[in-house]
Amino acid sequence: MRLIRSFLADEAGATAIEYGLIAAGIALAIVTVVNNTGSALLNNKFNSISTSLK
Repeated sequence: MRLIRSFLADEAGATAIEYGLIAAGIALAIVTVVNNTGSALLNNKFNSISTSLK
C-alpha cells in the first residue's frame, strides 16, 4: 500500500512531460515562423533576380 501511495504522489514524470510539451510548442512556433519568413524572403529574392535579368 505504501508503494502505491508513493507512486501516486510522485510528480517527477508529470513535470518532465510538461517540460516536453512546452519545448515541443516552442519548437513548433520557431519552425512555423522560420518557414514562413524564409519562404517570403526566398520568393522575393528570386523575383528581384528574375526582374534584374529581364
